[in-house]
Amino acid sequence: MQTPPQASTAPLIADVLSKFVAELTLDAIPAPVQERAKQLILDATGIAHASTHHDFARSALAAVSTFGAGESEVIGMSARLALRDAVLMNGILVHGLDFDDTYLPGGLHVTASVFPCALAMAADLDLSGSDLLVAYIAGVEAAARLSAVAKGRLHLLGFHPTGLVAAFGCALTAGKLLGLDTAQLTTAQGVTLSTASGSSRAYSQNAAWTKRMHPGWAGVAGITAAAFARAGFIGARAVYEGRYGFFPMHLGDAVTPGDYRLATADLGRKWEIEQVAVKPFPIGQLSVACLDCAIVLAQKHAIRSRDVRSIHALVPQEAIPIVCEPLEQRRRPATGYAAQFSLQYAIACGLVRGRFGLAELDDAALSDPEILAVVDKVSYAIDPKSEYPKHYSGELTVVTHDGREFTHREHVNRGAAERPLSGAEIAAKFMANTERAVPRARAEKILALLLKLEQAPSAKTVARELAAAE
Repeated sequence: MQTPPQASTAPLIADVLSKFVAELTLDAIPAPVQERAKQLILDATGIAHASTHHDFARSALAAVSTFGAGESEVIGMSARLALRDAVLMNGILVHGLDFDDTYLPGGLHVTASVFPCALAMAADLDLSGSDLLVAYIAGVEAAARLSAVAKGRLHLLGFHPTGLVAAFGCALTAGKLLGLDTAQLTTAQGVTLSTASGSSRAYSQNAAWTKRMHPGWAGVAGITAAAFARAGFIGARAVYEGRYGFFPMHLGDAVTPGDYRLATADLGRKWEIEQVAVKPFPIGQLSVACLDCAIVLAQKHAIRSRDVRSIHALVPQEAIPIVCEPLEQRRRPATGYAAQFSLQYAIACGLVRGRFGLAELDDAALSDPEILAVVDKVSYAIDPKSEYPKHYSGELTVVTHDGREFTHREHVNRGAAERPLSGAEIAAKFMANTERAVPRARAEKILALLLKLEQAPSAKTVARELAAAE
């Protein structure tokens, strides 16, 4: 085990984050950052509504309901659960379709983790929409920066960063809403060191549903830690840098003093929430660029499936074990969930259908012989120009039977900070998702409410509006 590389005189990361969170006010947050935060919350809420009729949602609700009822609302559902059970359930709904946002430098599903925590806590404490928004932004900033320290390496070691790193952001969000002081917020982070889940990526081997639990479980871990801190429980002190701190334990000698600085550099001046990418498709972020390449090539050159002799994709090295292999599983995804993590299937849908929406996850699409024939023609290699994790690039070359060759590259994936979806595009995505569960008039009411979240006098009322009408 390495010795802590950070100098002993440097402020501890946990203390710096605690001070930032404790002192953060709405007035200190620039208007564009507030607007971005509300758009991300809107996006998450729409996805949660779309998830409500899926098998995984019904199964999850049946499971958490065995622990008893409570007063906390569930997005798009009529059930009321105990506080932490509602956070877990809402996290599952937001992340369940893998359509939710991602902080790309850390590979972190940040809103799916922090928003359910902020929503339930603010409603339970009967605070305002403004309080909810500030606590959400505080948690996003902390979780994003902590995930950036790892530089994508947690994924390669078999961890899903969301369940691990987001728990610390959730602890700070919950602590902010509980009114904890800086010392208590540091304690909350220290307790989280023992409550954060290992979040294994074993789900990727058989399209298990467990990944869907990770964001909500991060919220559960964070709320638990904040409650312990408020009660005077003693937590670890050197949370992140210590000999048995988070980063040395998970990354060993791979983490450096320079990496640690990413957790606090320009805190309160540079807002990482602006680096959070909204997904244009319900697939893993690592496939977005190649899917867009397929759509562009098919449209620009009128390529039909029967014209295709071969397709070659260039992807970041880190993408290969996540969306390219095991090869047979990616070529023949058995479920819609498995299809979301198949580069080959995404590319084929892009070429054959010119799109990839929730309909492409249905059984009819998974067994479409035209799509499957194209899937078998997709090969892949490491992209030598990759800038992962800054950008999730992709390049595609299609060769036709008559010898023509077409190439298109997306160096910056759509939805990333340099190519963000517009407010109008996010609103349209929200409406399309929410209308799968509720009438248009109700979806429009929720949209208007969330885009003026800071003006809502009661977070309890907000949570009630997001739940299913009784």
